[in-house]
Amino acid sequence: MKFIHRLAYYGLGLFFGIVILIFFLGGKKTSCDYSPNARVLKNIRIKERRFSENSLRFFQSNNIDTSAVSEILDKGDVDFNKSKTDAEPCGIYLVSGLSESRNIALEIENCDSIATIRKAFIKKDE
Repeated sequence: MKFIHRLAYYGLGLFFGIVILIFFLGGKKTSCDYSPNARVLKNIRIKERRFSENSLRFFQSNNIDTSAVSEILDKGDVDFNKSKTDAEPCGIYLVSGLSESRNIALEIENCDSIATIRKAFIKKDE
C-alpha cells in the first residue's frame, strides 16, 4: 500500500474518532484540571461557601460585592508557599486574583464539605 493511501486511512480514522468523542463527551461537564493550582481552585469552587465576620467587614468597607470571590476562584492563583495545606482539621489556602482592577487575596479554610473565607485583604504589589 502506498504511503498516501495509508495517510488517507489514518486521517479518515482520526476524523471519525474525533467525531465519536465529540458526540459522547459533548454534553458532559468534563474538564482537564491537572495542575495543583487548578485542582485546589476547583475543589473550593464546588463546595458550600461561608464568610467569616472579618471577611464580610472587608467586603462591606471596600464596597466589593461577595461575587468577586467567585471571580477570584475562577481566575485566581493559589500561593502554596504561604498556604498551610497540611493544617488540621482543614487546609488553609491563600488565593489571590484581580477583581474590579484590585488585587484581592483570600485566606480560605478548605474543609470536606465547606470552604470558609476567613480573611480578605487587598494585596500590595510585591
